[in-house]
Amino acid sequence: MSRPQPQPVDPAELPQLAQATMRAAKFPMLATVDGDQPRLRPVSPVRTDGFTVYVANLRRYGKTHELESNPKAELCYKDDQDNQVRITATAEIVTERALLEEIWNSNPLLRAYLGSIDNPELIIYRFVPNRARYMREWALEYIEVPLVAQS
Repeated sequence: MSRPQPQPVDPAELPQLAQATMRAAKFPMLATVDGDQPRLRPVSPVRTDGFTVYVANLRRYGKTHELESNPKAELCYKDDQDNQVRITATAEIVTERALLEEIWNSNPLLRAYLGSIDNPELIIYRFVPNRARYMREWALEYIEVPLVAQS
């Protein structure tokens, strides 16, 4: 059997290809660190601005303590064609009331589950990217995606 050959990637299209993969992936995986133990779980972003990803969380969840101790994290998206996007980021808690309201108002599941934007269990994390990489199926290597070209 011959090795599959991926299509070449036009560097000018990288941000769009990466963002299309992110939209197609239903649940990206979020990696955090718990002491010296990596932790990985699927998450459901509540908002995405370019490569900045927002994730709702409950205070009692394990990732709350993990991100408090070490805000460095990575998100990995994989679509049905096995294209991947990896975003290396730093997590921060969203405190801007207008942004919280915008996210809250656009997410009926949050409203149904938590009842109030002021529910003390609610935390919205903003994952601020410092690196994004894209890999087309079978390419076996990542290509750096410029973060400035966000849409």
